[in-house]
Amino acid sequence: MDRIIEKKKWNTKRILTICGITVLVLLIGGSIYFTSGKSKLTVDTERLTISQVTKGPFQVTIPVNGIVMPITTIYLDAVEGGLVEAKYVEDGANLKKGDPILKLSNTDLELSLANQETNVYAAQTQMQISHNNAQQNTISKLNQMADVDNAYKEAERLYKLNKHLYEQKAIGQQEYQIALNTYQYQLNRKKLTSQILKQDTLLTKQQDIQTKEQYAQMRNTLNLMRKKVSDLIVRAPIDGQLTSMDSEVGQNKNKGERLGQIDVLSGYKVRVDVDDHYISQIYIGLTGTFTFADKNYTLKITKVFPQVANGKFQVDMQFVGTAPTGIRRGQTLQILLALSDETRQVLLPKGGFYQQTGGNWIFKMSEDGKSAYKVDIQLGRQNTDYYEILQGLKPGDKVITSSYETYGDIQELILNK
Repeated sequence: MDRIIEKKKWNTKRILTICGITVLVLLIGGSIYFTSGKSKLTVDTERLTISQVTKGPFQVTIPVNGIVMPITTIYLDAVEGGLVEAKYVEDGANLKKGDPILKLSNTDLELSLANQETNVYAAQTQMQISHNNAQQNTISKLNQMADVDNAYKEAERLYKLNKHLYEQKAIGQQEYQIALNTYQYQLNRKKLTSQILKQDTLLTKQQDIQTKEQYAQMRNTLNLMRKKVSDLIVRAPIDGQLTSMDSEVGQNKNKGERLGQIDVLSGYKVRVDVDDHYISQIYIGLTGTFTFADKNYTLKITKVFPQVANGKFQVDMQFVGTAPTGIRRGQTLQILLALSDETRQVLLPKGGFYQQTGGNWIFKMSEDGKSAYKVDIQLGRQNTDYYEILQGLKPGDKVITSSYETYGDIQELILNK
């Protein structure tokens, strides 16, 4: 009699098939997990810089370097060229306005002065002679006018007398006609002489004015020549300290050549180099701060030089209030220059993360502090310490601000404390 054999439900083949399918599912799931961008990395928190997002005062600032300079510098140039004949002071001397510094000699200039003086004296003599001649000519014309006037008056008297006698028939027409002709002749003569005298007087006056103007011009030229010769003695234009003096006795100096400079020691300014990237944001009135001897001081821009050289332009800044005690010419100051007014903003401390993210995203810590994950952010302005957050973070959030150089495409950090 045949015996019915029961079929086993979990045979070896079936179990192996089920295990294979399970492993395949796990492999597919792991592959999907690791290729879906959800990669994780465990990091030690001691190697991280964790910063907190805050809200506080924010001001756009840039660090710049400034050189302390005298408040005013006057450059000494050779007004006239010449040979250095004498030096009266040395470099570094403190001078008063008008003190002689050095003397130049210029033979050609001194000879020109002597010739101009001779010409002026000759012109003065000639002007005096011309003036005397004009006066004598005027006197002669006046004497002539007096004679003509006297003859006219006599002719007029005889004419009137003979006219009366002629009307009384005491004299004949011939005698009366002679008196009339003589009177008319003297009348015309007087008019002509008066006109000549008037023209002569006007001409003499014009010549006198022209002569005086020419003489005055020659005198001005002489005074200018004298000033040029006097400029051969270089004098201090203001009170101050003589610096950068480079002249020796016997050395030839050309016209316009720099001889030195005088620095006014009554105060200081700071000459600052600024990157040309900020040229549109720099204007007179902006302020900056620096620390000297553990005290904070403020500077204000008073002048902007538009010329750009080697990617930089310069500004002059002056101290607001009292300058620091002990500061010296040529000293370098590290200044924090403010480019905006102070406002309250959401702030993110600066860190090495920016080099890898460009400020587009950051690792934000979870609420339990056990992990950190990527979040998109938008940054605005920046200063030396903070970025301005426009979007993506709020005050109180904690983020990792240290470098992300070794994280690659990691999406989440598991924090190991």
